[in-house]
Amino acid sequence: MRSLYIDGAWRESASDEALDVIDPATEQVIDGVPAGDPEDVDAAVAAAAAAFPAWSALAPGRRVTHLARALELFNERIDPIAAVLTRDMGAPVKFSRSVQAGLPALMFRTYIDLVEESGERYFEGERLGNSLIVREPVGVVGAITPWNYPLHQIVLKVVPALLAGNTVVLKPSEVAPLSAYALAEVFHDAGLPAGVFNLVSGTGPVVGEAVAAHPRVDMVSFTGSTRAGVRVSQVAAETVKRVALELGGKSPNVILPGADLTAAVKRGVADVMRNTGQSCNALTRMLVHRDVYEEAVALAAQAAAKYVPGDPKDESTRLGPLVSAAQLDKVRAYIELGVREGARLVAGGPEPVEGPGYHVRPTVFADVRNDMRIAQEEIFGPVLALIPYDTEDEAVALANDTVYGLSAAVWSADAEGGLAVARRLRAGQVELNGGALNPRAPFGGYKRSGNGREWGLPGLEEFCEVKAVQM
Repeated sequence: MRSLYIDGAWRESASDEALDVIDPATEQVIDGVPAGDPEDVDAAVAAAAAAFPAWSALAPGRRVTHLARALELFNERIDPIAAVLTRDMGAPVKFSRSVQAGLPALMFRTYIDLVEESGERYFEGERLGNSLIVREPVGVVGAITPWNYPLHQIVLKVVPALLAGNTVVLKPSEVAPLSAYALAEVFHDAGLPAGVFNLVSGTGPVVGEAVAAHPRVDMVSFTGSTRAGVRVSQVAAETVKRVALELGGKSPNVILPGADLTAAVKRGVADVMRNTGQSCNALTRMLVHRDVYEEAVALAAQAAAKYVPGDPKDESTRLGPLVSAAQLDKVRAYIELGVREGARLVAGGPEPVEGPGYHVRPTVFADVRNDMRIAQEEIFGPVLALIPYDTEDEAVALANDTVYGLSAAVWSADAEGGLAVARRLRAGQVELNGGALNPRAPFGGYKRSGNGREWGLPGLEEFCEVKAVQM
């Protein structure tokens, strides 16, 4: 069994209980991590609090030097880290290299670049009339991260928090914790000062709540389900600490009349199948004008058929297993629900996939009404719902008719018209005509998709207090 990483050293948990780590492709136990308890959280928070004065007093450039060395080691180890991610949460090996490990490396580099470019303005202060406006670290940050992009979500919290001068206690997902251990080893080998980064594994109700409730934790940054995010907010409210939440989504993909239908549908299906549908920003509702709706349905079914469930260790596999047996049961139950609700099943279905692994069939539903549960609730699997509309105003109303507002997409033959629709959508990030990812652009949600932002300078600012000095 693994250990905890506290105050610059690996140490045993106060709890003697362990959590199994299961390979989703084989359903076999591959490792174990401690089921930590509040005593472990106390020790980690004490170490982080003790390390904070010296770490926060370093010049931003000195903190950059520490993190740049860690990034160098990370990049040297990126292939074995990608292999860990494939075994840990079932991502196909090519996807693990390019996204599950590659994207964290990109974000790591981006944050270092941003601090190098903006450190003086952000941390040494700006004059505003007779005031000096400075940004200072919040203090001890508790980071609670999910299993779907386990390393990416850790990097999005830990790296900007450290660069801003905070110290961190990380509680990774117990479902896929091994990449967190790989990052802890990187930080340790890079010589990060003791106590600056700490890792306590365990369950959300025990370790997660202990982090959120701890009176010496100054901020909690959480990514996960909306239900769990609400609980984190409730627990954290007792000590009036800052809370940043990146939660669920039910994102619309609005295809306007005249858009390149083939490209829009192909890209939309690929987005839903990415990471076996386990993406909070997946474009799971495809809204298509009624005049071309049946053509879109046929294109979506054809595109989905190309995603064949397979062994994630095979270089040719595009669709790996879901992360766990519980997730498999949940997704299959939603597919069965869609059939009962009266949606037309045009690809996939709830039938089991032969062989080992938590595999599910890539599924496409047509004739979905926006009031169906499969159109309103986050399924977190490779399930696409196609919804027809008649007017642009109706499309916008349908797109916004959800409690979520994390992401969206618009496809339009007219860039200006498409931008106008994008501006009407209540979502934190909108992709127009397949616009490429920008690691410097902010990411986060409206409504029950959370609050606060990650990525870019807004993601760095989440971990800063703002002080005005009147002179």
